Amino acid sequence: MSLAIGAAPSSSNMGFDDNKEAEAEKKATHPQESDEEGGERVGTGSRQMSESSFHATEDDDNDDETHNTIQLGSQCSLKEQLEKDKDDESLRKWKEQLLGSVDINNIGETLDPEVKFLSVSIVSPERPDIVLSIPEDGKPEGLWFTLKEGSKYCLRFSFQVGNNIVSGLRYTNTVYKTGVKVFSTKEMIGTFSPQLEPYKHEIPEEKAPSGFLARGSYTAKSKFLDDDNKCYLEINYTFDIRKDWADPN
Repeated sequence: MSLAIGAAPSSSNMGFDDNKEAEAEKKATHPQESDEEGGERVGTGSRQMSESSFHATEDDDNDDETHNTIQLGSQCSLKEQLEKDKDDESLRKWKEQLLGSVDINNIGETLDPEVKFLSVSIVSPERPDIVLSIPEDGKPEGLWFTLKEGSKYCLRFSFQVGNNIVSGLRYTNTVYKTGVKVFSTKEMIGTFSPQLEPYKHEIPEEKAPSGFLARGSYTAKSKFLDDDNKCYLEINYTFDIRKDWADPN
């Protein structure tokens, strides 16, 4: 972490008028405020993100369960949305462009979107993709997968959306080792309209930790939530980090 500290402007010249003295006093007592002439902020700190690694972390003060949401008013079904302003040609075309290949005949009157996750794939240039099926209860039995230490990989999700638009779908993941939280991440997936064809989303590439202390067994909890903080899937699983990938079944 780097910290930039700026000194308050001062002058040894005499003859300042009252306004300039007041302005100088204000800057001296509020060094965090921006300087109007230079446009530069002084007295503020900047933080650079560290490389992703598994290490002990503090609890996140902004837990998903207490995530603040904006109330946008009453919700209506997608069919009702399509019926609104149907005589406005420009608005109708905009909705068609937004919704893409939605089959209007298959849209119900349900207000809540339906999001079904089909699989999770571990994608690495070092080996064929590992496709993991997701149990309906979100609790894979036994060891779910093994990562090779120091390997580069990313996760690819496959899911379907039905009934209504899901807004602000996001992924959170928290990893524990021997009961201690060692890693957490959040990833925005996006907003999706209903369609029969599954969506696919890949999160940015990560690098597995390496070394004697990194190897071993981990437990993790992954969640998929929308901007109303509704959870569509929670997966509780275990995985290993080893010297090499596990043999394919």
